[in-house]
Amino acid sequence: MTINIRLPLYGFLLAAALTSGVLGQASAERIDLSTGRASLAGTLSNGRLKNYVFTASKGQTVTIKNASSSIFDFKVFNDLYFDEGDFDSSPSYSFEVPETADYLFTVRKKIAGPRSARYSLVIVVK
Repeated sequence: MTINIRLPLYGFLLAAALTSGVLGQASAERIDLSTGRASLAGTLSNGRLKNYVFTASKGQTVTIKNASSSIFDFKVFNDLYFDEGDFDSSPSYSFEVPETADYLFTVRKKIAGPRSARYSLVIVVK
């Protein structure tokens, strides 16, 4: 008896990113949004990524504030709803959560400006 299991490619890639750190320097760091807000900060060099993961519930509004949008961009990823999105350089970005799930949040240092720089982002969930 043979059992075939099919996983969407993006689901597999998300699982790989969360467990092995393939998409960044290390595995994704869980963001605690229990207070409705989290501040993220760190240092990245050109082209490098930092992965985070957060859980949000259907109907909530997520707002991302990027104080360094000229040299850092970000992407929200979920294999069902944000599977083909591009990196966003907006200073502020909001979306309504389509489904209760984990979402991968990636910060990327653009290849512009200084070789290495410090990022500061805020995520608010209401």
